[in-house]
Amino acid sequence: MPADPSPDGRRPRVLHLTQPVDGGVARVVTDLVRAQLADGLDVTAACPDSALTGRLRSLGAHVRHWGATRSPGVSLAREVRQLARLIDEVRPDLVHAHSAKAGLAGRLAVRGRIPTVFQPHAWSFEAVGGGTAALALRWERWAARWAARVVCVSEAERATGVHAGITGRWTVVPNGIDPDRFRPAPAGPVRAGLAPLAGPGAEAPLAVCVGRLCRQKGQDVLLRAWDAVLRRVPDARLVLVGDGPDRDRLRAAAPESVLFAGAVADASPWYQAADLVVLPSRWEGMALAPLEAMACGRPVVVTDVDGARESLPPSFAAPCVVPPEDPRALAGAVGELLLDPALRASLGDRGRRHVLSLHDVRHTARAVADVYHDLLGTRPAATRTRPCRADRGAEADRTSSRVEPFEHRESIHS
Repeated sequence: MPADPSPDGRRPRVLHLTQPVDGGVARVVTDLVRAQLADGLDVTAACPDSALTGRLRSLGAHVRHWGATRSPGVSLAREVRQLARLIDEVRPDLVHAHSAKAGLAGRLAVRGRIPTVFQPHAWSFEAVGGGTAALALRWERWAARWAARVVCVSEAERATGVHAGITGRWTVVPNGIDPDRFRPAPAGPVRAGLAPLAGPGAEAPLAVCVGRLCRQKGQDVLLRAWDAVLRRVPDARLVLVGDGPDRDRLRAAAPESVLFAGAVADASPWYQAADLVVLPSRWEGMALAPLEAMACGRPVVVTDVDGARESLPPSFAAPCVVPPEDPRALAGAVGELLLDPALRASLGDRGRRHVLSLHDVRHTARAVADVYHDLLGTRPAATRTRPCRADRGAEADRTSSRVEPFEHRESIHS
């Protein structure tokens, strides 16, 4: 969707703020920046120095250094001041803040003076407990006034915010992935090209978990389930792809049948090598790994957290969705699918078609462009989306697993 010029004739200027700079958030930012540059927007990203900054520069985006830590701390005041100066220099028409930390610092720096999109990518108050969770929730309720739009990646993520008492103007834009990059391939040749899988046991049933090695992604729950999987499928192997703060602790708890691949630039070969992909998260907004795995024609087992059911075809619920923090249920689902090649093939085929229909990254980029047009006033009046108010009753809070690819849905909850 080509960019409409601003009233003074220049291209609309968008500033993306992001911290973290790895994992799914970084991939979402990269995909959006690529699409927005192609549409003619003037795009700048502010984030800490990282591999992400190199990728964004290679796409043609302006990149500004923002020295922010991953979590709030004593440096927050300095980070907000630095960000305020940077925003004054860039003079964006719209600010898009990704995830809790950038959403915190960005909204404090802007305070509603510039149209601001906040995209939580999973709520901060779900990631912590006790008094910290209460403080995070209090902040989100207060700071919603400084977001012209809150973009959620799933209806479940939006519902979590609404039920937590956050007042906002919401738009649901499901995550998308590039189906040309993530595509099916025969597992055998792919395994032969991955050093950890070559040699004896290359044909063994293989489960793969792709994600940052941290509490959120639940690899510790998967390791607790793995002994039960091995009792049913003795020659099975598990690969954990990724790095993170829990790496050493997970390694210490892992048996010999669990391999650690570390961080990889491209996870697609690991999906293609797998018989089954597992993501045992404790919380999410809508994880990218299951979408990427399905695009590669591989079945997935996920925990029933925000966005999980919406990311899968409805018929996948029984064999593929288990409660979080439940090693026994997780082991049952993983073992059952590793023993059933025909069911895996059927799920893989249906999953690929589902992603092509509803989770192509081009649909996501167009829906975000629609949000920008609304906020910048560049959309023709006849095509603007009318918001629905929360006082219409339960219908406004109903969740759905289907999202039409060419339109976004907006609602106001107060």
